[in-house]
Amino acid sequence: MVAPPTPTPRQAWSVLIVSTLAFTVCFMVWMMFGVIGIPLKNTLGLNATEFGLLTATPVLTGSLIRVPLGIWTDKYGGRVVMTLLMAATVPAIWLMSYATAYWHFLFIGIFVGLAGGSFSVGTPYVARWFPPSRQGMAMGVYGAGNSGSAVNKFVAPALLLVGGWTLVPQVYAAVMLGTVILFWLGSASDPKHLVPSHTKFSDQLRMLKDPKVLKYCQYYSIVFGGYVALALWMVQYYVGEFGLSIQTAALLAACFSLPGGVLRAVGGILADRLGAHQVTWWVLWVSWVCLFLLSYPQTDLTVLTVNGAKTFHVGLDVYAFTALMFVLGIAFAFGKASVFKYIGNDFPHNIGTVSGIVGLAGGLGGFVLPIMFGALMDLTGIRSSAFMLLYGVVWVSLIWMYWTEVRKTELMGENAPASPLWHGFAR
Repeated sequence: MVAPPTPTPRQAWSVLIVSTLAFTVCFMVWMMFGVIGIPLKNTLGLNATEFGLLTATPVLTGSLIRVPLGIWTDKYGGRVVMTLLMAATVPAIWLMSYATAYWHFLFIGIFVGLAGGSFSVGTPYVARWFPPSRQGMAMGVYGAGNSGSAVNKFVAPALLLVGGWTLVPQVYAAVMLGTVILFWLGSASDPKHLVPSHTKFSDQLRMLKDPKVLKYCQYYSIVFGGYVALALWMVQYYVGEFGLSIQTAALLAACFSLPGGVLRAVGGILADRLGAHQVTWWVLWVSWVCLFLLSYPQTDLTVLTVNGAKTFHVGLDVYAFTALMFVLGIAFAFGKASVFKYIGNDFPHNIGTVSGIVGLAGGLGGFVLPIMFGALMDLTGIRSSAFMLLYGVVWVSLIWMYWTEVRKTELMGENAPASPLWHGFAR
């Protein structure tokens, strides 16, 4: 007889709802420079590399703090850590409206970036409220707070029209303060979820010696790091490549950011049902195809025919480009959830620490990639070079996954998945 599923406490749903809301607001703040950076780029006279550094600076802080935040969450509980983390960002967000020089924005952006560390707090916090069979769903719903990137693209352009870029951080500071209060009232603590540990920070980092942790870091640097980088980069890409206004560009860029955040919950459910391995494998292949098409620059090709020279134009228009970005956003959403399902399966007693390490790798990807996007554009003058870079990184992940998982499954034979679709791709 099959045992009935473990019931989920009602309090768990309350924790999941307010935590997801908090993460959405944190992500909205974290991605703020993706919109207000465009008028700042013109005002400060920044080149593409400097713009990339401006947008990426908050991402650096949010990445580096993820590991200690994951450890503290295991030890002190997510409710306390999340509340203190969000409250600490409010003064920095408000002060952003008074910055005038490039270094001001970089310096304040370091503290605003603390909001990005909320991911490694909420992930283990919500997961422990649910049974293992539903943890993928819980982490996926929480991770849907990535849609704060899309919320930023809806809200910030409207605020720009009303009161200029300085109004954005002022409104965001007020929203963050209100979220702190709402989160504290709607969340809860359970002493059974705490993990007593005397392990040092350096001891936790030794988990990077585990090949599985390194592999999950690589996967996440694409599905999350690539998502963050493109969410920061896409508005100015639309403005430069297609000559759109900031408002229109932000709306189209949300076609990538919104499914890339909201559908993470669907990815979590799929990972629960199909397994993290199979979902991630398909995510990487879909990403590879999309990035191959997105990489091709606008090209005029002249061919000598018997009737003389004929010129053909090859390149994506704004509609085809947006459609591909929409599909890529869905793939990244599923991949973000499936990678963390791996962690829940392989490290059930150390979710906070491992999710912090993997989140750090993904966040560092989100920091490094925008700078590399800018450097490549300054070097080559080709905007689509950003997608060329991501295409290469996906290749690395596909090869790594094939040799460590797919090839191993083929050799085992009797443990291979039953799905004929899987076999088609695996071979």
